[in-house]
Amino acid sequence: MTILHLVLLAIIQGVTEFLPVSSSGHLVLLPMLTSLDDQGPVIDVAVHVGTLAAVCWYLRAEVMLALRGLPEVMRLRIESRAGFLALCLTVATIPVILFGLVVHLLGVAQMLRSITVIGWAMILFGIALYIADRRGPERRHLGEWTLKHAVTLGLWQVVALIPGTSRAGIVITGARALGYHRQDAAKLSMLMSIPTIAAAGLLLGADVLRMADWQTARDGAIAAVLAFFAAWAALVVMMRLLQRVSFTPYVIYRVTLGAALLVLAYS
Repeated sequence: MTILHLVLLAIIQGVTEFLPVSSSGHLVLLPMLTSLDDQGPVIDVAVHVGTLAAVCWYLRAEVMLALRGLPEVMRLRIESRAGFLALCLTVATIPVILFGLVVHLLGVAQMLRSITVIGWAMILFGIALYIADRRGPERRHLGEWTLKHAVTLGLWQVVALIPGTSRAGIVITGARALGYHRQDAAKLSMLMSIPTIAAAGLLLGADVLRMADWQTARDGAIAAVLAFFAAWAALVVMMRLLQRVSFTPYVIYRVTLGAALLVLAYS
């Protein structure tokens, strides 16, 4: 792959992974709307690893807290705030892992990779985000995350298996509907992305190792590093913007892109 192609993939993945605009939808669209070849699962996993590293570093305090609580979850004996955070993350991740495994085994994911599906998902779930953001009160903080809310947001996250939905967007939608502040809804989405992205990487890991060669491995390493910096910049900018604006600009982008894709699909 050319450096330009790797840079485009890294920027698309890094910038869109944690914004409510669907990174998977954009990655699918790149080869569809350009003359570029499909990057394949190896590069997909590589750019996800880059964004995973970025969010782990950005939320390093919360990540370290959750890691300290993992032994309590494994012992099934929650005794601290760290253990409770680790439990909530575990519970929130289980639904998407189970449904994701079923989708992977049935090969449904490939069937959904179409411009029409992405276009409708962009519009419909963009409108859902707008309604939740406008009507949802801002009365809860990240520290008030409950086990019940972890289950609820975990089920919301399953919907993101539809390309164009946006994992970040659907979790933020659910969190805003539950009354979390905008920045805390975004942080919840980021925290929940860590085990989800890691699980997806492990699911594809065996396939990636089997088909990768030295050239592909080099391309993957470059893409991962570039995606790390792109994701880091996107996180910093988004969290600063949320101090002053709502999620409406992202909704406008989603609906505009979705409408353009539907025009293209049905013309």
